[in-house]
Amino acid sequence: MRNLVEESWNRSLRRRLDPDQPPTGLEFDHDELLDYRDAHPLARALPTIQRLLTRHTIDASLIVAIGDQDGRLLWIDGDRVMRRKAEEMLFVEGANWSEPAMGTNAPGTALELDRPIQIRRAEHFNRIVHPWSCTAVPVHDPISRALLGVIDITGGDAAADPATLPLVEATVAAVEAELHVRRLGERHVAPSPSSSRTVRQPAGNTRLSVLGTDVGYLDVASRRVDVSMRHAEILTILAWHPDGLSAEKLATLVYGPHGRPATLRAEMVRLRKALERVSPRLLAASRPYRLDGVLDLDARKVLDFLERGAHRVALSAYSGTLLPSSVAPGVVRIRDEVQQRLRDALLTGASADTLLEYARRDEATYDLEVWRACLTLMPVKSPKRGAIVAHIERVESELGVQRG
Repeated sequence: MRNLVEESWNRSLRRRLDPDQPPTGLEFDHDELLDYRDAHPLARALPTIQRLLTRHTIDASLIVAIGDQDGRLLWIDGDRVMRRKAEEMLFVEGANWSEPAMGTNAPGTALELDRPIQIRRAEHFNRIVHPWSCTAVPVHDPISRALLGVIDITGGDAAADPATLPLVEATVAAVEAELHVRRLGERHVAPSPSSSRTVRQPAGNTRLSVLGTDVGYLDVASRRVDVSMRHAEILTILAWHPDGLSAEKLATLVYGPHGRPATLRAEMVRLRKALERVSPRLLAASRPYRLDGVLDLDARKVLDFLERGAHRVALSAYSGTLLPSSVAPGVVRIRDEVQQRLRDALLTGASADTLLEYARRDEATYDLEVWRACLTLMPVKSPKRGAIVAHIERVESELGVQRG
């Protein structure tokens, strides 16, 4: 038995926990849970966790659980079959999985020790959990470093695979970075008496996801709403130009050089109507058109991570080309800028494995400069070099590139 597990079992015995007693009862009723978790700081990070972690677990028979600082599970997502099986041991939203309540388990012990933890099968104190394995990493307040909660992957042996821990750690790093950016954005300085500058208030937990999709997804607190491509284009352009745009300029960026302000105004009426139920204060007045606060754009987050040198996290956050089917000139410019800055940053600062992960994306399949850089960075004895060389030769052949 590992020392870490033995020490946790001893704590569980001192607390007089019964390893044969299955968990019973929940910490919250349904309404209390909804109210509590909507107000929890990690509610703001749900889209990030979904994009970087949860969507990778759906087809892998894994569950993602997010708990608060006391070990109470607030959100559970992932494979539906596994979630139903987990219900048998009360691994459900509202249950307490702290170490004092459940004995040795990844989310509870991670919070107990304030460190990443992997627990495999019979290492769990409670016998009902022995068929399961899990990996958990605590989440901290980005400024005070106080515990905010924990992110956990639960399932079969794959849940405690060595490759799982870095994935959860990268997600936690992204969550803490996002919370830090949000915190900075919420600090307001009152304008001086001689200044006429308007201090904009934040729009709340509002996030727009436009990477890797031809429609937009607007997340407000824990709600997600689909946004049409046209409305996603307008919101993306406005998020990229926080000082606002005239009707004429916005019409050009949306419709092209022949775009008419009258057409735009009609579309803005439809957009406002679509936002009424989810974020009615998101759009400000029309002179100029601008957002009344902060709309977190997933593409902007990718650039934020790049600026911090978090190349792997940035690549994980980059779920694909920005509104790939859009031909709106303003969107095309933003798309090109994000792609170019990501490519340049990875070429100049990423590790060999991170650059290779990028090279395998569709947009870099024929980018010989990227593939040759992978070959240069990859250690001489790496078994990955053969596949890289083969890919370069195939692309050169398809493109008719003559080797010097």
